[in-house]
Amino acid sequence: MWERLGLSVMQKLDPERAHGLAIAALKSGLLPAPGAVTSPILRVTLAGLDLPNPVGLAAGFDKNAEAIGPLARAGFGFLEVGAATPHAQPGNAKPRLFRLSEDRAAINRFGFNNQGMAAIAARLQAAHRAAVPIGLNLGANKDSPDRAADFARVLAHCGAFVDFATVNVSSPNTERLRDLQGRAALVSLLDGVMAARADLARPIPVFLKIAPDLNDDALAEIADVAQSAGLAGIIATNTTLAREGLKSRHRDQAGGLSGQPLFERSTRVLAKLSHLTGGRLPLIGVGGIATADQAWEKLRAGASAVQLYTALVYGGLTLAARIAQGLEDRARAQGLTTITQITGTGRGDWL
Repeated sequence: MWERLGLSVMQKLDPERAHGLAIAALKSGLLPAPGAVTSPILRVTLAGLDLPNPVGLAAGFDKNAEAIGPLARAGFGFLEVGAATPHAQPGNAKPRLFRLSEDRAAINRFGFNNQGMAAIAARLQAAHRAAVPIGLNLGANKDSPDRAADFARVLAHCGAFVDFATVNVSSPNTERLRDLQGRAALVSLLDGVMAARADLARPIPVFLKIAPDLNDDALAEIADVAQSAGLAGIIATNTTLAREGLKSRHRDQAGGLSGQPLFERSTRVLAKLSHLTGGRLPLIGVGGIATADQAWEKLRAGASAVQLYTALVYGGLTLAARIAQGLEDRARAQGLTTITQITGTGRGDWL
């Protein structure tokens, strides 16, 4: 009841203000949390990370690592905070977040607004060894003379306090950032990031987050580069620039679209990557997940774990726990001993 009431109130507020209030409420410690959701069926090992369940929080919700403790008790199997850039930056002008309620979606053009790696590192250090693995999304400053080097700088500064890191070259809201997904630029960028990783006292897994708008040739290049660079895996996908079939009056706003309309597009990209890598490279499926059935499909398409964010706007903080429990119930009904048994089994359905 409290969650339904809170969602009803939040839906009446400006979306960015509602998001800020949600972070403040989490930090207050007053929100009841479902606690850990885990079992032998749900436990997953992903790139050496032990996850209590395969349902994670995507980057962008807790940009400044302010609510790690409460989020770690909200039923997620892992968290990703950020994106963090070397220097604090305000992001793009407001309004920059739009709720597309009719489509169960959102459009944002935040532009990597964050408090910078120093402030974020301090919070990560204070929260180190949380109840679930914590990752950091690495970003680049909009005005940086060397954006590729920014990713390595953030990893070098924050890497000691996280369990994994994600190279984010797929946000559509920083001009020309997606150009770094090309082979030559990506190879150079990842060389720097992996060198920074090697210098850490405890080298951590590094993932690459890609856009859902890449063609087949670009996906093949990325799969090849990711494996050659020694990345731990790929996160598929970030938000899309596509706008097909939307009903909301905000449908033509500039920015990245997330939520339900992204599900099919992102799942097809996920399945193609699974096919291209032959299941050898761990994949995290993101985009449009709001139910246990949708999480199940991402796993069948090739994901070892999943992440969500936009669905929390419509489903509330307990959604991750409900999805994880739904996955366990479905796995038990099918006589499975571990959720990993379904990874990639339905890849062909999405190709």
